[in-house]
This record gives sequence, C-alpha cells and structure tokens, in this order.
Amino acid sequence: MKLYYMPGACSLAGHIVLEWAGKPYETQRVAREELKQPAYLEVNPLGAVPALTDGDLTLTQNAAILEYIAEQAPAALQLLGDGSARGRAEVRRWVGFINSDVHKTFSLVFGAQRYVEDEAAQAQLRGAAAAQLRNLFGVIDQQLAGRDYLTGAKPSIADAYLYVVLRWAHAKEIDLSGKDHLAAFFKRMSADPKVQAALKAEDLQ
Repeated sequence: MKLYYMPGACSLAGHIVLEWAGKPYETQRVAREELKQPAYLEVNPLGAVPALTDGDLTLTQNAAILEYIAEQAPAALQLLGDGSARGRAEVRRWVGFINSDVHKTFSLVFGAQRYVEDEAAQAQLRGAAAAQLRNLFGVIDQQLAGRDYLTGAKPSIADAYLYVVLRWAHAKEIDLSGKDHLAAFFKRMSADPKVQAALKAEDLQ
C-alpha cells in the first residue's frame, strides 16, 4: 500500500492507521503546488490528499481509505470495532461525524476566502465556524466520558481521524476549554508510539 499525503493534513489519519495495522506500506509526500499538476491528478482527479494505491486499486476519500486499511489487518487492535455489526456501525458513525460535520466545518476556518470575498465577512464566517466547532467537539467530549477512545477501550480508525482534527483545533486556537475528556484523549493519543512514528515521518514532531 502507498499513501499520498501532505504533512498534517487529514491524510495523517491514514498514516496513523497504517502504523497501527502493522502491514508493509510506503508513503509519497505531495507538495501543495503538486496537487493540481498532471502527474498527481492522474492519482486523484480532485487534486487533494489523501490517496491510497494498492496494486491496481486507487482509493480517494479519507473515510474509504481508513476503512480499507483496517480491513487489511483485521487482527490489529479493533480498528473497525469489536467485530460485531453494531461495533462496526459505531466506528462508522464517528468517522462520518468527523468527516461530514467536523472536517467540513474546518473548511470554513481554513478557506473562508473561497466562500466570500469581503475580508470582514470572511472573519465573521471563521468566527461562526469556530463556534460551531466548539459545539461539535462538545458532542465528542461527551462521547469520551468514561471511555479511553470513541467506541471503547481500544482505538479505532475514528480515533485517528479525531486526533488529526484536534491538532487542527489547537493550531487554529478553537476554544476547547472545559472539555477535559478531549484533553485526556489527545494526551493519550500523543503518547502512542505508532502515532509518534507517523508524526515523525511527516516532520511534525
């Protein structure tokens, strides 16, 4: 398997899951200016990361990539839950929440200029998105009450994705005050040797 990534982007989640899975893999760092170049557009026509290749398969979309990696290592931790239909559904629920709600809202923080031209309106949009992110992270904080990870005692693909968006929240100074379960989760994930390996590989340490 080969993961195309940009340091710190949502592709970091796949990088972490590859480390957890313990299967051989390689990575290809993609510079921002390469995203829209013909060579990379052949891999991902949207000009975005992540992308994953495995033999003649090319996958895009983070949620699909995370699940595919986990499927290659069913014995590794409980990357897709406890093996039951309910367990898999719970993991997918949180991947969907992070992908469709949290990540999407971050796009307004990172790229407000793509939606409105006026700088004052951009600032207002970023502020509204930051407030919504605090609410969304509040939902996750409640889910983590009494749990080490989103769906139980072992990390899943959803936790790798959550860790990445929490890094974004810290970088953009999203107000997470009082969300102690999230803080404990972030500390726990940051101490994971496989997470540390992925961060080091992307020059994020």
